[in-house]
Amino acid sequence: MKLADVIAVLESAYPPKTAEKWDAVGLVCGDPAEDVTRVLVCVDPASSVVDEAVEVGAQLVVAHHPLLLRGVNGVPADDPKGALVHRLIRSGAALYCAHTNADSALPGVSDALAGAIGLTVTGPLEPAEPEGTGLGRIGELPEAEPLSAFTRRVAGALPATVQGVRAAGDPNRLVKRVAVCGGAGDSFLEAVKRAGVDAYVTADLRHHPALEHVESGGPALVDVAHWASEWPWCEQAAEILRAAVGGRVDVLVSTRRTDPWTVGASSTAAGGHA
Repeated sequence: MKLADVIAVLESAYPPKTAEKWDAVGLVCGDPAEDVTRVLVCVDPASSVVDEAVEVGAQLVVAHHPLLLRGVNGVPADDPKGALVHRLIRSGAALYCAHTNADSALPGVSDALAGAIGLTVTGPLEPAEPEGTGLGRIGELPEAEPLSAFTRRVAGALPATVQGVRAAGDPNRLVKRVAVCGGAGDSFLEAVKRAGVDAYVTADLRHHPALEHVESGGPALVDVAHWASEWPWCEQAAEILRAAVGGRVDVLVSTRRTDPWTVGASSTAAGGHA
């Protein structure tokens, strides 16, 4: 298949026009007229993923996060991001990014997160048009379970990271109706309160918003690593491509962990009391 044909599949699933105005999605480098026989799907277009793309002979890397989110005047090879572009081009590999358009699609990033946790999705957290699309998802568990057990469920469903999974709220609070948002989701805390859910799963929660949310009686919070929250999307995107290309292209999911944190330790210093 030509790269242009693979891009057409991606843009049918994740329409670029639905990306946020500040976002940078689409083809970063590569010739649409070139042949593609192998695709590698990842969260981050990081150096280790480019290494992997070269090792497996991929002609296309599909990433969730943009490489060049902010405007640049050039991509020199002595710049970290420029070096990645040069290496991709020299290796005959294109780079395509689907970011907030993949977040809002149906299915999208949060559908993949919800599915990994075992939720049955009932709709978006922040609806958009067409119906069913939008940011975040609301879903339900088959049976209610304590927050402590639900937190273990989330940890068991996602790839391991140094951060792990942490929750805020009464460990015995029953959880059945859940909101999720892949990636950084503390901007949706007010929407989560309005949604009438028991818990909210997302990434990059900050101290003050989380504390104020819990103190005001909001749903329990489950905070996971950013990369881990979006990793289930890789298999979703891969399956969409596999279904469309009918075996003409080999579609792989990256095995490289691009979560930036590499060392963790539990504090042993004396602290305050709950």
